[in-house]
Amino acid sequence: MAVAAVVHLPPFYRSHLLKINLPLVQTFYQLGRTGSYSAAARELNLSHPSIANHIRRLEHLLGDKLVAPERGARKVELTPRGLALYELIRPDFDVMMNRLSRLMERQRPVLRIGMPQGIFHDLFPQVVKRFHETRPDVELVVYERDTALAELVGKGSLDVFIAERHFGEAGVLQRLLGRYGLSLFYPRSWGPPPLPSDVPNWACDRPLVAHEPGQTIRDMTIDFLSGEGSPVEPLISASSGVSIKRYIAEGLGFGILPSWSVSPDDPAIAAVGLASLTPVPVYFGTASFLQDSDVVRALFQLCQSELCGSALDR
Repeated sequence: MAVAAVVHLPPFYRSHLLKINLPLVQTFYQLGRTGSYSAAARELNLSHPSIANHIRRLEHLLGDKLVAPERGARKVELTPRGLALYELIRPDFDVMMNRLSRLMERQRPVLRIGMPQGIFHDLFPQVVKRFHETRPDVELVVYERDTALAELVGKGSLDVFIAERHFGEAGVLQRLLGRYGLSLFYPRSWGPPPLPSDVPNWACDRPLVAHEPGQTIRDMTIDFLSGEGSPVEPLISASSGVSIKRYIAEGLGFGILPSWSVSPDDPAIAAVGLASLTPVPVYFGTASFLQDSDVVRALFQLCQSELCGSALDR
């Protein structure tokens, strides 16, 4: 949604601000309001370098310095030109932000969540059921993916994610929910199960259905099956465990998936637990500024109570 603010500026500023987008002005506003690069970064869920880069771009567009050199000082000082600009935009910016806040309060709350398709398909329905028992007013919008989740939170495209890796992105908080084990799954029509220690030899010359490149379980699968021999090459690569299960059920190959992926009494697929493989961690992530949100806290607590002890081990 585009937002236009009516700001009465001298001609010098008016001719340059036509080229400026709202994020640059918002960054300068927050820097002037908080008096600190770190505080502005927290408010906007951006990194310190990103704040500094926005200010440099704004100064370049205006052709004047807006912030005095820090010189070790903790509090930022605006130049006379910067102070004049801040005082000019502050009243209108305050009004605009207040109006936006009131507008958003009247809208139905939406929580945007990203997670791997397997977790969404097999584990998350019970979380959603419990969540909507207490928060029926909140719409959950789920994106089924497992890459670039922290980056999407940093860009504001997601609010929360569940991931099998720790991204280490600035401004993104990740907490461990638990870990799950892995199992070999294969068509029951192939006969009796191999011993866990014999799986790499058993797998030789059998068609492997694996996750697509870049996914954690694919790397673990290939390393485990390759051992000291030749690297294993999947015959089929799929984007999710849900798709892999379908191919296994059709007798087209075997795969290594989370142990909770297939019911033990599945008529088409047999399983062998692989305790020697390192359990896969599952993290709950959110933007740092959302960690105190009551909606986010409620979802985190439900993920802990509904997933841990059943599918995930602490």
